Amino acid sequence: MSQHQTIRSKTAPSGAEIPDKLYFRIGEVARLCDVPAYVLRFWESEFPQLKPHKGGTGQRLYRRRDVEAVLHIKSLLYDEGYTISGARQAIRIEQKQKAPQLALDMDMARPADSSRQLRKLQKEMRELVAHLSRPPARSAVHSIRPPRASSAPRRTSKDELFRPDGE
Repeated sequence: MSQHQTIRSKTAPSGAEIPDKLYFRIGEVARLCDVPAYVLRFWESEFPQLKPHKGGTGQRLYRRRDVEAVLHIKSLLYDEGYTISGARQAIRIEQKQKAPQLALDMDMARPADSSRQLRKLQKEMRELVAHLSRPPARSAVHSIRPPRASSAPRRTSKDELFRPDGE
């Protein structure tokens, strides 16, 4: 085996060649993505999806998915003209669309079971609607202040305060 073994490369969705390695240092990622290292550090603070692992020496170690995220962010900002907040929002929307949704597997459930579950859900929904339609119950917590009289308290004028009692 020779001393210099070629590293297999894979092409990222953006077309950049990413070597097949476990970790990349920030300088390598900067060269691969053609952005300065300080831009990568800034993007780490702006995009929560970009969190490279920091080794024992404090050196940032990017994984392949981090490099792909950097290339995607670069594409959104430089090629598509997004602002930082716009790119952050676009990535958030993309992640929501990719999130797996629970699918009803009707092949696995027997028709009788699914109709029974449906009736149970309908009953629970009716109970919930009935509960929410009721007026709120009086609270068991009482106020510290005594209840106010229905009419506003009568104000006393200065003349009444200084008038002698016999008048």
